[in-house]
Amino acid sequence: MRWRNVCSRAPSCTPSKIPIVSSTPTTAALAAPGNAPAEQTKFRILGAISFSHFLNDMIQSLMLAIYPLFKTDFHLNFAQIGLITLTYQFTASLLQPLVGAFTDRHPKPYSLAVGMGFTLTGLLMLSIAPSFPILLMAAAMVGTGSSIFHPESSRVARMASGGRHGLAQSIFQVGGNAGTATGPLLAAWIVLPHGQKSIAWFSLAALLAIIVLTGVGRWYSHQHRLPKKAAASKQSPVPPHLVRRTLAVLLALIFSKFFYLASINSYLIFYLMHKFHVSTEVGQYHLFVFLAAVAAGTLLGGPIGDRIGRKAVIWVSILGVAPFTLMLPYASLEVSAVLSAIIGFMLASAFPSMVVYAQELIPGKVGTVAGLFFGLAFGLGGIGAAVLGQLADMWGIDAVYRLCSFLPLIGLLAVFLPNLHQPRAKAALNKSL
Repeated sequence: MRWRNVCSRAPSCTPSKIPIVSSTPTTAALAAPGNAPAEQTKFRILGAISFSHFLNDMIQSLMLAIYPLFKTDFHLNFAQIGLITLTYQFTASLLQPLVGAFTDRHPKPYSLAVGMGFTLTGLLMLSIAPSFPILLMAAAMVGTGSSIFHPESSRVARMASGGRHGLAQSIFQVGGNAGTATGPLLAAWIVLPHGQKSIAWFSLAALLAIIVLTGVGRWYSHQHRLPKKAAASKQSPVPPHLVRRTLAVLLALIFSKFFYLASINSYLIFYLMHKFHVSTEVGQYHLFVFLAAVAAGTLLGGPIGDRIGRKAVIWVSILGVAPFTLMLPYASLEVSAVLSAIIGFMLASAFPSMVVYAQELIPGKVGTVAGLFFGLAFGLGGIGAAVLGQLADMWGIDAVYRLCSFLPLIGLLAVFLPNLHQPRAKAALNKSL
């Protein structure tokens, strides 16, 4: 280190030495506000919230997978099956945006555990429900639990992201998709052989989630007690009219994605049983393959969006799946399994990027956006299940799959999505300067 003499303006000054600061950044310089190091990603919190999402969505998937049991025990038709799905998904759809908007203004760290308490209650009701109306009430309780869980857990994922928002959303969402894929297997192994009362065993999963989410709530509460950082800009990167148009496009893409997914989630087992005369267990294994592919697509979609841009991921995943959906109604049993895996992977890769894209489009509304998008996902899935159930009763399940195969063509609307950020290379150059 070089030194130079300095002196005060007083005549009697005695020369002294102070260091000349070199141009090489020091620890103090890096700590300056303009050069603050990137915040670390909290993988422990992301793992906890993803695991809770796994348990939450495993329970929901379990409901879908045991529809054949309900259909036989309660003598239900396809329209009533669709009504069960509509009830719990509509409850989630109606409440999620409201929960998200409320918690944007008034964060509730322990609401995650409370929401899981509703799910636990719904499970116990399902295990002892004596009639169809009680089944609907139990489904509504499960939907209410999800409506509280998703907006706040998505907020926690963003808080713990360390700036890697797509990665955080993928880790959070893949837990849910893995749970959704596991539900049919557990239904085949536990519920179908042992009957309706065995559903009560899954309340232990909800109880475990409550314990984990209580710990997450403590971390969440601690974050709010820390000194507040400088508030990020809450101004959208695009003009208001373009925000409205972009949201309309995103909603159309969500409609395409989740209406099609409803045809798989609710009716793939029945479709395979009708067309290929397979057993319920074989149908559930095929559903597991599809849902496992959905989990893989979700895990990779967010990080890819961080790297190449969210618009590109949305464009490719929604529209690019169309050739495979168009082939599915005419494929053999073995080819159907391959096609459904490709479809699940490609469709799922879009959703993490869509959520983060919308949160960047409307800054400062993390909970509202998460509630709206997850709520629409549930709501459109529920409406799709009810509508497609009615069509299956009238026209047959084969006709439903031929009709739904055209839905991904709505992905052409992705061309109207604006680019919210600079290209990656240019952004990196600006950062280095």
